[in-house]
Amino acid sequence: MARRGKKYLAAKAKVDTTKRYSVDEAIQKVLETHWANFDESVDAAIVLGVDPRKADQNVRGSVVLPHGTGKPVKVLVIAKGEKVKEAEEAGADYVGGEEMVEKIQKEGWLDFDKVVATPDMMGLVGRLGRILGPRGLMPNAKTGTVTFDVAKAVKDIKAGKVDFRVDKAGVVHAPIGRVSFGPQKLKENFAALMETIYRLKPASSKGTYVKSVALSTTMGPGVKVDTSELKNLAAA
Repeated sequence: MARRGKKYLAAKAKVDTTKRYSVDEAIQKVLETHWANFDESVDAAIVLGVDPRKADQNVRGSVVLPHGTGKPVKVLVIAKGEKVKEAEEAGADYVGGEEMVEKIQKEGWLDFDKVVATPDMMGLVGRLGRILGPRGLMPNAKTGTVTFDVAKAVKDIKAGKVDFRVDKAGVVHAPIGRVSFGPQKLKENFAALMETIYRLKPASSKGTYVKSVALSTTMGPGVKVDTSELKNLAAA
């Protein structure tokens, strides 16, 4: 494991690792322990009581954060016909059909953050599985990126839509904003994320669903959150 620097260790010393903080306290603590000289992302790590190896417990979804992520997102739309104009008018950064697929295949072009495709183009897009899949860029109907409603898809992504998926260890990682957002916007974004997580609880998941939650900045230490108040936060 890489050695941590003095600034990280000083920040970590401010966090009681045995304590589970209230949501307000946790967010405040995360902001207090931010030390990098850039506007760090604030992220949530949510440990779920699911078995990701079982298809019916593979928690996956998306949420449009009320205040966005604070990060500009470049969107590529792969479509044809009238959907091209629709995507351009919605604010897509790049729009095209087979030529875009070839550009990615032949030139290794990857100057985008999200890909939206219409269902009739997925035969072509399927060729890009090996390139887009490992990078988490493959369009998927479950996250709303395979759709004929390209305008809504583009607008949602530009507004701050976050896709998430439980990993092999049963953890969901998702951003909830940036340090510059301040506590209230971060709390509202976090509430929207947790509401979606609870809504996606698999029927076959037994026992405690949300086992633990930690918030942190990109470079900062994790701050554990008291999970007992999360359902009320999500329902607010």
